[in-house]
Amino acid sequence: MSEVQTYGVGDATFRAVGGEAGVYRLVNAFYDIIASSPETEALHQMHNNDLTESRDKLFRFLSGWMGGPKLYRERYGPIDIINSHAHLPITDAGRDAWLWAMTKAIGQQHYPQDLADYLLKQLTVPADRILTRHQC
Repeated sequence: MSEVQTYGVGDATFRAVGGEAGVYRLVNAFYDIIASSPETEALHQMHNNDLTESRDKLFRFLSGWMGGPKLYRERYGPIDIINSHAHLPITDAGRDAWLWAMTKAIGQQHYPQDLADYLLKQLTVPADRILTRHQC
């Protein structure tokens, strides 16, 4: 009998994506898409074409967000995802491009469909919150 995965509980999501190595693969796929797709050119330019720190921040954020080690705080301090994006001109199109790139990156990981669906649904929440902050 196989064990049922309950993503979002403990470190189940972190383990399901493959631990730190899996989070790195997802983040690198995501930022490779950001750097190379015409659909995400505006996002790439927001990062001044240097994605090194962005890759590190997203890796560290996702590690803890998925129930793994809380690495973001170690290097960057407390997470304030909304205010840390306040300086960027985020629009509906930008949010949609970010989610599009993340959907593509998740698709490249060959996750079980329930995990892919869970990740995208959960990642839509902070993306929408950041957008809402910019619309105020």
